[in-house]
Amino acid sequence: MLEINDLKKTFENGSPALKGVNLRINKGEFVSILGPSGSGKTTLLRTINGLETSSGGEIYFDNKKIDSNNIPEVQKKTGMIFQEFNLVNNLSAINNVLTGLLNSSNKFLSLFYLFKKDQKIEALKSLKTVGLLEKSYNRSDELSGGQRQRVGIARAIIKRPLLLLADEPVASLDPKAANLILSLLKKINKEFGTTILCNLHQVDLAKKYSDRLVGLLDGKIIFDEKSENINKSNLEKIYV
Repeated sequence: MLEINDLKKTFENGSPALKGVNLRINKGEFVSILGPSGSGKTTLLRTINGLETSSGGEIYFDNKKIDSNNIPEVQKKTGMIFQEFNLVNNLSAINNVLTGLLNSSNKFLSLFYLFKKDQKIEALKSLKTVGLLEKSYNRSDELSGGQRQRVGIARAIIKRPLLLLADEPVASLDPKAANLILSLLKKINKEFGTTILCNLHQVDLAKKYSDRLVGLLDGKIIFDEKSENINKSNLEKIYV
């Protein structure tokens, strides 16, 4: 599904963010990446999705090497969930979900949110999946933080991606909302067979919902273990 070999990323100011990352994610897995702020978690996800350009190494997704020529194809097969939701405040929930189709829809029609009937039906299905069907026509700025993130998830899954990349999806949420969001991601993982790679700070939630936990520190993978095998000594290696 996803294979990362010796991935490196150095920013223009000379700061290295990824220092030879090697990682393999199997189809249908739910894998969470743990690590302190600045460890390279966000850069890793953005590089996989083509939002950042690597400085070296290789990424294979769906049996194809990712390069500058096929990034649009990769992005059609991946969904991205952001920490800050990235919704348009004055748009309804359904129209925010429909923006997830902008890369694959007719550019002229989508510019004016003139989506087809079947696309709107898919958006409603996605909102139903995340339990927000009754809020479909509410503006996003009328929703709570947890509800806004659920709209973000619905937007990410409307194109039925093979891979979901979630960058700190519960960082700004209270514990109840955080559990709800991660249980939704687990539901999507199980029901749709969607592979999920998720950045998290909350160790307890990562252990509860993930199949594997990967520890990242200073751009390097420190451990890669099944969730049930993670112990205090593992965590002390990344949280000094």
